[in-house]
Amino acid sequence: MADELAMQYALELAARGRGAVEPNPMVGAVVWNDRGQMVASGWHQKFGEPHAEVHALREAGDQARGGTLFVTLEPCCHQGKTPPCTDAVLQSGIRRVVVAMADPFPKVAGGGIEILRKAGLEVMLGVCEADARKLNAPYLKLLATGQPWVHLKWAMTLDGKIATRTGDSKWISCEESRAFVHELRGRMDAILVGAGTVHADDPLLTARPPGPRTPTRVVLTASGNLPSQCHLRSTAREVPVLIFTANPERLNGWANDGAEVVSVRETDGRISLIDVMLELGRRRMTNVLVEGGGAIHGAFRDANLADEIHAFIAPILFGGNAPSPVHGLGVANVNEAFPLHEPTMRLVGSDCYVNGRIMKTER
Repeated sequence: MADELAMQYALELAARGRGAVEPNPMVGAVVWNDRGQMVASGWHQKFGEPHAEVHALREAGDQARGGTLFVTLEPCCHQGKTPPCTDAVLQSGIRRVVVAMADPFPKVAGGGIEILRKAGLEVMLGVCEADARKLNAPYLKLLATGQPWVHLKWAMTLDGKIATRTGDSKWISCEESRAFVHELRGRMDAILVGAGTVHADDPLLTARPPGPRTPTRVVLTASGNLPSQCHLRSTAREVPVLIFTANPERLNGWANDGAEVVSVRETDGRISLIDVMLELGRRRMTNVLVEGGGAIHGAFRDANLADEIHAFIAPILFGGNAPSPVHGLGVANVNEAFPLHEPTMRLVGSDCYVNGRIMKTER
């Protein structure tokens, strides 16, 4: 039980790096001395800076000798932007290492654990592994599939509408929810919308105030039909804009104004979402927030590419023939509904915020 409690604290520390460490994983570490007392802790704070083990072991100093290191991910054993963490562990005099999960990164992949065991340290693997995998699900998905973790976000009324019958949608959610969304944006690598959202809302798609990351604004448009004047185009030299289209020649003006235009496949008037996701993954984007309307949310859901939901439900009613947040093919029967895994719900101002991971279906 003591090992689990220490690892849970290390996982809490790891989560503090969210948004600042990607595409690296979030990692936390705790050091106990040889009398079973916690003497130091640390977490990976920023991409390119020392890892969690190094922070914790530096703080512990000589108190680490003969003690136990709890770490949420296998210590790295290769020279990257920082030296191997296994070197720091061996030099510290730590006797025992408790690891939540092995690191599937090819340059580690069990090598760190092997080095520590060969040096005579006791290594225990798998403590709180499920929690560690959940914490770093976006990192694990990027490694396994080459695709980022896809978040779908929307605000809707109690009767499931994201706009009135005339298309008016400002503002459905309360001020506190909008502030929360800006915080969420600031942890993302990209914010993605379709051309319809650009035409209808003229969004800026930035985090205000800025967060630890500056997300790239991504627009999907098979036709290449985008406004000649809008916020995204006028700020493309200040904050990156990336456009995926099957008709790049129609967007030369956007390119001249600083946007990057990428040509992708088109099928039945729609660009390939899997090609888009693979390209974003190639750029090592770990988290992508989709803020489009019902059509683009439905397309991601139907393609089985969505991973997580952020829904803000306002205690108001619109009624009438108004749009809903997820279109697409949908399901025919209630028992075919797409369930959320371990959803959570809490109040944000006057709104109910629902968050959960989409349980994947067979395609």
